[in-house]
Amino acid sequence: MSETKRSLLTVEDYRRLPVVSASRRCIYGAHPSQFGDLFLPTTPGPHRVVALIHGGCWRAEYGLEPLGQLALTLTKRGLAVWSIEYRRLGDGGGWPETFRDVGAALDHLRTLARDHALDLHHVVTAGHSAGGHLALWLAVRMKLSPQSPLYTPNPLPVQGVVSIAGIPDLATAAVQEVCGAAVRELIGGSPADVSARYAEVSPAALTPLGVPHVHIHGHEDAIVPLWMVQEYAARAVQAGDRTTLEALPGVGHFELVDARTAAGQRVVDVCVQLAA
Repeated sequence: MSETKRSLLTVEDYRRLPVVSASRRCIYGAHPSQFGDLFLPTTPGPHRVVALIHGGCWRAEYGLEPLGQLALTLTKRGLAVWSIEYRRLGDGGGWPETFRDVGAALDHLRTLARDHALDLHHVVTAGHSAGGHLALWLAVRMKLSPQSPLYTPNPLPVQGVVSIAGIPDLATAAVQEVCGAAVRELIGGSPADVSARYAEVSPAALTPLGVPHVHIHGHEDAIVPLWMVQEYAARAVQAGDRTTLEALPGVGHFELVDARTAAGQRVVDVCVQLAA
């Protein structure tokens, strides 16, 4: 076990993943972090789409650049990828801005589709770590009340979610201090202090999602514990969702988004399958 742990990718390895240029960088709002990178296949469209959301504990020190190599690999399998940047903690993010941003970014696909042959009937959200939480939330935000500050009329529907080492239960994550104090900072308090907010942004509180969701997680993940995702997946199945959990042995938190690894290739395969 100790040898396995020494061989796992670290956050420094994650930061050093190859930087890949997108086909286009597109703006969806006025804030400097309201943009996304669009990666397009070389084949003719219309292209099915993966809306890709990076992680980093919702903090501004982590951006979308490390996921460029994963996005490029997905385009080689015929998918367009809309890699989303958004306001994060330390950059004007938190409640409600982070959630408004990712919602606006996803809905911006309607604008991008006019010029880039995107098939909006086949859109899958995929996210890593904190981005996995946001990818799950995007699939279910239509449940929000019109009185919610996060409400959007006619949000773009998605046909599935790939949560990559994701965080599906914010209340449990806050108590367990996943990402330290980041969950409480993101929501503006503890589950006891602002329970109504958790009810609007935690996928666990909004389940069933109503679309298939696949959770790919490393057995050796030391950042987001596997047991938390196992418990959520079991509850989602009981709630009637088509939910799959793939727990990969010998895999930590970061191998899953390195397209050069077997775990990263499994993520690519699942995205292709779910977008079909």
